[in-house]
Amino acid sequence: MLLLHTGGTLGMAPRSATPGGDGGRPRGERHGPLMPDRYHTALVEQVPELAALAEVQARVLFHLDSSDVGPGEWRTLAEAVAAARAEEWDGIVIVHGTDTMAWTAAALSYALRGLDRPVVLTGSQRPLGEVRTDARRNLIDAVDLATRDLPEVGICFDGALLRGNRATKGDAWSYGAFASPGCQPLARLGIDVAIAAHVRRPVLPVSCVPRFDAGVAVAWVTPGMEPAQLARQLEGGARGLVLAAFGTGNVPHRLQPLAPVVRDAVAAGVTVLVVSQARQGAVDLGLYESGAALAAAGALPGGAMGIEAATVKLMHALALHPADPAARAALIAEDLAGEGVDGSPET
Repeated sequence: MLLLHTGGTLGMAPRSATPGGDGGRPRGERHGPLMPDRYHTALVEQVPELAALAEVQARVLFHLDSSDVGPGEWRTLAEAVAAARAEEWDGIVIVHGTDTMAWTAAALSYALRGLDRPVVLTGSQRPLGEVRTDARRNLIDAVDLATRDLPEVGICFDGALLRGNRATKGDAWSYGAFASPGCQPLARLGIDVAIAAHVRRPVLPVSCVPRFDAGVAVAWVTPGMEPAQLARQLEGGARGLVLAAFGTGNVPHRLQPLAPVVRDAVAAGVTVLVVSQARQGAVDLGLYESGAALAAAGALPGGAMGIEAATVKLMHALALHPADPAARAALIAEDLAGEGVDGSPET
């Protein structure tokens, strides 16, 4: 089993104590990473249980705050996973910061077509070296899952494996940081490991397509939003727009309609993808008048995809089809890795 380190809280080494936190007790300041040449040794020393689960080799790909991880790093990671498969590693664990873990997981799910082994992302809310930490459990669980028949990209956190492109970080303070609205966990880790029936199986040949174009804007619709506000979102040259609408895909329609701005953007070659601000449910642009107006303007429904999955998928479509909006639309409508584009729940 190969462990790839990219950064994040799990690998931070506390250096000094600062007041506050934990009921007034000093809290370790999260400083630098464990040194690359010591990383494997440190894991073995601090989590000896890993050796009982698998033969683990750890490699440091890079050490970044996850806020700095984007399309370039997604490509590096996808290519590293593809190389690990060629080296016949049975499973891959990726240690990653929590803030953009769901974005990276979505990117890997699209880039690694026909995936035939587990790729498990994990991290923690507190560093591995702290006494009261979630890092140990998450790491042990992730390595355990990486030895099992789970051919998906998933996020392992707080005793559950979530489909990577259905996950979102919803809590910055609790150990249960992630959820996957509309998609039950792929596995639950309690006394036993229970693997769900909706784990996907590969149907395509294995390939690595790690291409993403960051030229995507995200617009969060608000009550009374002026059309000019939406138009300004596109002034920077974005070629894709994710529109986070109300409910099933509704936006201001009668007094200050947004659909004409969408129509102009689509006519200029911009792909507009509509998702819902709601955490449960799916976009249906035929259900209400305002959603139908967006569809008539050329917007695409995002189904049950969340902000992360939809934005990354649009980045992927732009990179693969930079000059062909119809091909982009076809790719977005395709179920690549269970991301929920069809709106159906996974149970």
